[in-house]
Amino acid sequence: MKLERLDPYAYLRPKKKFPPVWCAGCGIGIVLGAIIRAIDRTGWSRDDIAMISGIGCSGRMPVYVDLNTMHTTHGRALAFATGLKLARPEMHVIVVMGDGDALAIGGNHFIHAARRNIGLTAIVINNSIYGMTGGQYSPTTPENALATTAPLGHIEPPFRIDALAEAAGATFVARSTVYHTRELDRLIEMALKKKGFAVVEAVSYCHTTFGRLNRLGSPVEMMQQLKDNSIPVERARELPPEAREGKIVRGVLVDRDIPEYTERYRRLIEVAQSQALRGGAHGGAH
Repeated sequence: MKLERLDPYAYLRPKKKFPPVWCAGCGIGIVLGAIIRAIDRTGWSRDDIAMISGIGCSGRMPVYVDLNTMHTTHGRALAFATGLKLARPEMHVIVVMGDGDALAIGGNHFIHAARRNIGLTAIVINNSIYGMTGGQYSPTTPENALATTAPLGHIEPPFRIDALAEAAGATFVARSTVYHTRELDRLIEMALKKKGFAVVEAVSYCHTTFGRLNRLGSPVEMMQQLKDNSIPVERARELPPEAREGKIVRGVLVDRDIPEYTERYRRLIEVAQSQALRGGAHGGAH
């Protein structure tokens, strides 16, 4: 169903209390704005869109949007979204997760959603920490960074979300930051329109826990770091590996066409029904 473009404020629940629960200066609100602008440009009816989240700071996002929404359990957003997509394959299903929600307790679901290539748009807000629960390290916390559960420095290597998604089978993988707002909503729009499992990593920051523990300054200073420490993927491809080390590479990282799961599942149902009918006719003849 197509609609005329709406004022982005029409996507917010009018009776919800604003400002939202996020800390002043947090990047999650910027990601929400990017999602709304991307949805608005698709022209899709809000009745045909669902937003699913798990637990954590980003888990509160569906509370504020006037879409079909589910606020689910920690790490299980993709599992709930998979069930919805199988039951209602015509719906556009957006799954919003933090880095811990998506890749720690939810890591198994992330891998298998990508492996199946089910038609979901997964937006992973990566702030390198468990922000809501006190600043514990997450699967994307950089080595040597401080966290409440790593007071002497984090010794585990971080996940590369793009490499994990690509290796597991995602059709589309992109990355931008909350500084590059227009680029971020453009990438989200591309992901929404891509058939199959599409992943957008939105690199953000948590100044309340991660920034304070690591003395990274104010939200404005951490935003400036995202600007200064990131490069477009086209430029990154021209640089030697040592020059790319530690840089946030932005843009479309994977874009390929692979059969989508719900379409294959629907064809399987049709085959099973056809065989059942033939079997029934054969059995009736005897």
